[in-house]
Amino acid sequence: MNWGYKILFVYLAFVAGIVFMVVKSSNQKMDLVTTDYYAKELKYQDKIDEAKRTSALSKEIACTIADDKISILFPKDFEGKNIAGDILLYCPSDEGKDVAQKFATQDLTTAISLPAKSKGLYEIHISWVVDGNNYYYQKKILI
Repeated sequence: MNWGYKILFVYLAFVAGIVFMVVKSSNQKMDLVTTDYYAKELKYQDKIDEAKRTSALSKEIACTIADDKISILFPKDFEGKNIAGDILLYCPSDEGKDVAQKFATQDLTTAISLPAKSKGLYEIHISWVVDGNNYYYQKKILI
């Protein structure tokens, strides 16, 4: 085999590799963080204010994972008060694994059940209202 064929072989292998990478990357599933990200970005200052209100509480929210459930314990600041809100388990790698649930409680605790095959990194987003004040908490958890 002379040099001409070797150069042609290397060039064709390079082109085949690039074509393979283009085809493979175009078939890759890409989930946006959210479909209405622009509208949510405009309201992000509200989330910042709610998070500041949450950080002023006497204690941080406690999240524990046991028996395919995430148990959430609110601070004693809300004792005897109605707590109502939303919990979102957000999976950054797969939108199909996200879990959203509404809750209402008076005893400072609530729980959300985990779906099967829910292993991996998640973010838990908790938004709640007590006495007309909105609160927001976010934390990364490994399930």
